[in-house]
Amino acid sequence: MPADLKSTLKTKNNPSEVSVVPSPFKEILSWQAAIRPFKKRGREYFSTVGAIVFLLVIILLFIKEWVLVAVVLALMFLSYVLATVPPGEVKHQITTRGIKTGEKLYKWEWLTRFWFTKKWNMEILNVETILVFPKRLQLILKDKGREEVRKAMEKYLTLEKPKKTSLDRASEWLQEKVPLES
Repeated sequence: MPADLKSTLKTKNNPSEVSVVPSPFKEILSWQAAIRPFKKRGREYFSTVGAIVFLLVIILLFIKEWVLVAVVLALMFLSYVLATVPPGEVKHQITTRGIKTGEKLYKWEWLTRFWFTKKWNMEILNVETILVFPKRLQLILKDKGREEVRKAMEKYLTLEKPKKTSLDRASEWLQEKVPLES
């Protein structure tokens, strides 16, 4: 046992020292799912995105914003890659010490609340963190039921959906008014 850990253990000679006993690592629930939500996009989507990008690039070229042209083209490329390359699979685990996704463990102390959303017919478990990055974990519930996950999570976190911000409402309005595909 390392010397620095020995000093934190309770001894008979010094009862004021605090005993730190970590909870045993036990898996409560686990499942395999895609890393991110994915929807195969069609020709209409790419045509619409291409037309919007073309118009933006023309406007930015007229006002000589070369860096913004590069940013818009980079975002278009990112959009293309995310829409054509299917995501890989990862193992998600809910444990007694936190949520483990892949090889990364997010301790319960770093997590604040959770809620469920649905995107492209996929159930998603959203978990808010106190970390700078990632601020929110999104775990796809492939073969696990919502109730089963809710019961496992409620032992440690509060089920609470955050209120929509003005940015959320604006993006929903834009998605409704300017659909990229029908």
